[in-house]
Amino acid sequence: MNIVMLTNTYLPHVGGVAHSVAAFSEEYRKRGHKVLVIAPEFPQKSDDEEHVLRIHSIQNFNGTDFSMALPFSGVLNDALDKFRPDILHAHHPFLLGLTALRLSRERELPLVFTHHTLYEHYTHNLMGDSQALKRFVMEVATRFANKANLVLAPSLSIVRLLRERGVQTPIAEVPTGVHPEQYAHGKGNKLRKKLKIPASAFLLGHLGRFGKEKNLVFLCQAVAKFLQEYPSAHFLLAGSGPLENQLQQFFTDKKLMQRVHMPGKVIGDARRDVYSAMDTFLFTSTTETQGLVLSEAMASGVPVIALEANGSRDILKQGINGCLVTKESLNDFVAAIRWFHNLPDDRRQQMIREARITAQDFSMNSCAQRALDLYQPLVHYNWPLDNSIYARCIRTGKLITIQWEIFEGFTEAAGAALNQPPKR
Repeated sequence: MNIVMLTNTYLPHVGGVAHSVAAFSEEYRKRGHKVLVIAPEFPQKSDDEEHVLRIHSIQNFNGTDFSMALPFSGVLNDALDKFRPDILHAHHPFLLGLTALRLSRERELPLVFTHHTLYEHYTHNLMGDSQALKRFVMEVATRFANKANLVLAPSLSIVRLLRERGVQTPIAEVPTGVHPEQYAHGKGNKLRKKLKIPASAFLLGHLGRFGKEKNLVFLCQAVAKFLQEYPSAHFLLAGSGPLENQLQQFFTDKKLMQRVHMPGKVIGDARRDVYSAMDTFLFTSTTETQGLVLSEAMASGVPVIALEANGSRDILKQGINGCLVTKESLNDFVAAIRWFHNLPDDRRQQMIREARITAQDFSMNSCAQRALDLYQPLVHYNWPLDNSIYARCIRTGKLITIQWEIFEGFTEAAGAALNQPPKR
């Protein structure tokens, strides 16, 4: 198959969607398929990257670390004529997602959409954060999903949520997988030594983007309470983002920075060393659709303590590979950390084994094959692109129609957002 991935965020940007697109693309190519990634320009992009078409974009949109692609590009049509795609896969309902929708109608190609993100939790990155704006982005995403041929959801929780929101298109669960073998031999002791963390210290850990939507203030408050109770414990907080200075100042004010270690952004193989240094991985985000870092941590043999939410409830098994905290309560979350800390060694080793077993269920190999199996019934091979005057007129008519549908969808979404109570 010739597969086109259209995404508003891609490497070198660090994030779940960028990682997912790159990981699936790599797996598809291993199986002999061709993949073309359509993505915005980024200032730090590699000059020698292959199989990627960069679209002109506005850098650092609205003060964030994202690039906003400009959705019309003559270069894109030329590249697609040469690539001859069999299927289009959109990873967002906006910007290049709308480009994917137009192309699918104009070129009569099947459209797949992965609903990676609960967009209502990210509206603070825009020029407002009202309830109407949250409802609007939910409505737009739902309407976009209903124009696709197939919707992929990263977890069963999100499958159920999309059905509740009114998605009628067929939905399948396809999480972003991990390569368990890549996390099996992390050098955690070496990292502890580098960061001057005692080998015997009980080490809490978190790795991810420091964004408002990740609920990191709550996490750090819980960690601070635990560190104050257990003077020999340490905390490894890896990553970067807008809240970095705020979180560092929080621990400074608590006089805990000697036991809090913030090595900054961690990419590539260094991630496995970070995970393997930890005794337990803490996760308090309630905005995820999957929580890829949970399966990465488990592949490293690190049990997880997390707030119960979409994503975490689909991978965590209470008392087996970690602990789910059902209420967003500091006391409850600290109690869960304390419970794990006080487990006898044989019980903790059993949980480590179970964490690794869970990660095998989320292997990239099986997830990629699942997606390809779902693509297959949609694809029409050797679909010729007729360039006769009549055919071009027909395609132009389809393009006008879908442009109208997009405009109509946005106006309907705006009306629904202003006149309806928020959906869950």
